[in-house]
Amino acid sequence: MAKLVSKTYGEALFELAHEEDKASEMLEEIQSVREILDSNPEFKQLMLHPGVAKQDKLKVVDDVFKGRTSDEITGFIRIIVEKERFKEIDAIFDYFIEKEKEFRGIGVAYVVTPKALDLEGKSKVRDKLLETTDYNTLEMHYDVDPSLIGGMVIRIGDRVVDSSIKSRLNDLTKELLELQLG
Repeated sequence: MAKLVSKTYGEALFELAHEEDKASEMLEEIQSVREILDSNPEFKQLMLHPGVAKQDKLKVVDDVFKGRTSDEITGFIRIIVEKERFKEIDAIFDYFIEKEKEFRGIGVAYVVTPKALDLEGKSKVRDKLLETTDYNTLEMHYDVDPSLIGGMVIRIGDRVVDSSIKSRLNDLTKELLELQLG
């Protein structure tokens, strides 16, 4: 249900952004609003508190966002509050950001290696991924997991490429166990 809500509202926001020809501005605003909401958990608690009247929540939205964000974003947040969907705001914004990046040909790649990559290594990975995907650019995120032993794990969207030694050892262990049991 939550995924349907985030998709429905996120899609509406995406369409509005493109109809108004304000996709870039709205993407920046949404990312800023996300940062503000993430750094102010009290605001979220207030907006989700069942004891606070909807009209009071709408007044708070106006006080906080009106004049600081576009009318479209303020109005959108008001709609979310009116429809009692504020608990889904992160998922809605995530959907919009993901959809907008996809529209622009921007991929988001998560690369995990057993040791930190230097600039040259990062550049080689990024270039190889650009070569093998349909993305124009990639937003790269690197992490280190020493338990991988060697190789790397790359995740772009719902695709995962696991060439780690840890994964190969696990596969080999499963095969050996099947042979012993069989």
